[in-house]
Amino acid sequence: MPRRNLKLLAIDFTEEDESFLCSELNNIHVYKNINNLPDIRSALWESDWDVILFNHNNSFLDYNTALNLLKETGKDIPFIIYSDESDENAVLSAIYSGAHDYVHKGSVLCLSHAIEREIRNAEIRQEKIKAEDKIYHLAFYDGLTNLPNCNLFSEKASAMLAKLSGTDNIAALYIVNFDRLPYINSTYGSGVGDRLIQQFSRRLTVYGDGNCFLARIGGCKFAFFNSNVTDLESVQEFSNQIMRLAISPITIENFVFYLQIKIGICVYPAGGENLTKLLANAESTLSNSRYLWKNNCSCYTKELDEIAVTRSVMETSLRYALERNELLLHYQPIVDLQSGDLSGVEALIRWNHPEFGLLLPEKFIPLAQETGLIIDLGRWVLRQACRQARLWHHEGRGHRDLSISVNISAIEFDQAQLITIISHALAETGISPKQLELEISESTLMGNAETSIKVLQALKDMDIRIAMDNFGTGYSSLRYLKHFSIDILKIDRSLIHDIIVDPDSSEIIAAIIAMAKNLDLSVHAAGVETKEQFDFLYHLRCERAQGFLFNRPMSAPEMQQLLAQRKIRALA
Repeated sequence: MPRRNLKLLAIDFTEEDESFLCSELNNIHVYKNINNLPDIRSALWESDWDVILFNHNNSFLDYNTALNLLKETGKDIPFIIYSDESDENAVLSAIYSGAHDYVHKGSVLCLSHAIEREIRNAEIRQEKIKAEDKIYHLAFYDGLTNLPNCNLFSEKASAMLAKLSGTDNIAALYIVNFDRLPYINSTYGSGVGDRLIQQFSRRLTVYGDGNCFLARIGGCKFAFFNSNVTDLESVQEFSNQIMRLAISPITIENFVFYLQIKIGICVYPAGGENLTKLLANAESTLSNSRYLWKNNCSCYTKELDEIAVTRSVMETSLRYALERNELLLHYQPIVDLQSGDLSGVEALIRWNHPEFGLLLPEKFIPLAQETGLIIDLGRWVLRQACRQARLWHHEGRGHRDLSISVNISAIEFDQAQLITIISHALAETGISPKQLELEISESTLMGNAETSIKVLQALKDMDIRIAMDNFGTGYSSLRYLKHFSIDILKIDRSLIHDIIVDPDSSEIIAAIIAMAKNLDLSVHAAGVETKEQFDFLYHLRCERAQGFLFNRPMSAPEMQQLLAQRKIRALA
């Protein structure tokens, strides 16, 4: 069926030919006949034509000139030569030059079919281009922010690196990590999280240009490859500019969010001469800054590379530490401040690493938490501590009321089988539940207070004593505190450390002890190191304490000797 509303541009047609076209091609809606180059150029740029007919025999113009003008516009418009000449060589020459068809005058039906066919072919080509553009966009752009994704980042950054090769210029790769996205998604919904990422990405685009390429390379990670930097000072200044973007909060649906970002930086060529190495080292700096304060940046150094290698070795060997019997427990005395009796011990894990020697928990527990090995380590500590406590209970009449304290990590506390694991440990070792104390940090309990209440009640029903660890540094709500089935508030060592020199710390501790007594809870002070700290706590009638003033953590045989004395010498 002939196309309606045809927009036809005719070039150099006579009045007779023009009249014939208009009468025979009755589907023409817009028609224009021109016969000079300036008008052709204007007509091509000013309007999108369905088809162009070039009157070859009558024209003083060369159709190649008209075709070149069409090519300059970049438009895909069917170009059909209408001619008296039917020489095969002339036809082939026109087609090779770029004409879409060559129609001999005298057959309007052939011309009509050619117009329909070439318009349809043009539409197919345009749809193909749109599909290819869409495929390219899906492959190389992020659907949420419309920023380039990691594929395009790799392509563009590698090209920028190639230009720098052989010069003395430097460049810097920045990985910007937006913290707390999983928490925001779970609390407010993924829709809010997506909008937060979109708004943050729009802020980042302020610094993107031809020499500073920005991409979204992961869920909450963005990357800049910046070749505008000239020295380390400008590298740092650019990271400061990014940090300033986090100062202003973002408001979404009446919720106000304060951004928390971290930046890992790697400088070319000192930190790596190819993109793979630069990305790996920037990620490494980001990982090593995980436990630092929010809104900070860290730049790759060779020392960090050594840390990454050490971390990799430790991760591999940690998986076999239990099988190779490299883990052990040390025990720190817990003292009754009023009587001086040794009332309990805290079990503290150590790793006797074959290469790095005896390692304290802070050296490997974060790694165990990241890899999920903390579950197996926690089970081992619980069983080993209960087994050792049972031995001490049997070795002397005065040891039967000795308590054993074990730390429960946030990951362990979230496990559905926690109660079962503890029950099996008690049954396996034969220790009385009343002699087991579980230390759970304040932040862990407050992470999901309603769930914590249920878990703590289940533990309480088993006659296990619960201590809220690191109290005074988190965000406990007194409304929840009175509903938690806990027995002991364990004051954080940071408060104890400043007890003499900082009036605020001493007032906080006094308030904690008074509050605990009103709630019928015991108070346990951690990190007591001086006689002045002891005296302060003693006069406030704090029940228990531990710290270097009494004893450092010690092996089981050393602990056995101390148990024989029953009282701590520092207090005896």
